[in-house]
Amino acid sequence: MFNQILEELNSSIVSHGGHKVNVEKRFQEYFSKKKDTVIRSFLWDVPGFRRWRVTRMDGGEKLQVLNSVAYPNYSNEQPILGIDLLWFEKKGKLVAVLDFQPLIQNDNYFRRYFEGLKTLKKNYPDFYSNKEMNLYDSKKYFSPWVLFYVGEGNNLKHSLREVFIDFLDKYWLIHKDPVQNYQKLSPKKIKELHISYDAYNAEVDPAHGLFKSYFGKEWADDFVQEFLFPNCNNRI
Repeated sequence: MFNQILEELNSSIVSHGGHKVNVEKRFQEYFSKKKDTVIRSFLWDVPGFRRWRVTRMDGGEKLQVLNSVAYPNYSNEQPILGIDLLWFEKKGKLVAVLDFQPLIQNDNYFRRYFEGLKTLKKNYPDFYSNKEMNLYDSKKYFSPWVLFYVGEGNNLKHSLREVFIDFLDKYWLIHKDPVQNYQKLSPKKIKELHISYDAYNAEVDPAHGLFKSYFGKEWADDFVQEFLFPNCNNRI
């Protein structure tokens, strides 16, 4: 289901000067023990970002996953880009989480970086899920305007692709705008916040359990700590 959206993401990254870089072989492609599920990961070198990763998991009609996180340079305080999409074809169920993940929960910070996301929240009412993201502290690394959908994938009033493209466009706008990117947090502080982000997510990300069930504990632990959230090993 997510191949077209992955193509849109790749195309958008390339159009902004990105190019792929090597991924360690054991994380580049890995098959489940039954060989019925494969997970592939990619890294991009993108101007203005210190790390941009993408993961695509293909379990056929059982489960499809697309995840991406983009970390701006330590000299840039803008939010981290977070994308999580899961599709359970047999059940027809879609889970979608799209957010500009704030480094701090601060009204001035929100006014500077979240006007675009606030607009999207109004434009796409399907993404006002009344279900809680119980595994996370929603006030820690999620914004008040996170686009969150849980339900029948075919019931969306707007296509997921349409929402996704609009979401990416709004994020690129805050990245390009030199006024909105006026520095308020020091690079040292931003680095500390990035490290805290990775440490928190390495502990609570529910994907860890999913990966263990498909690919085994040893590989899943390494994947989470060394590829998904490598800064968790630099805790302050």
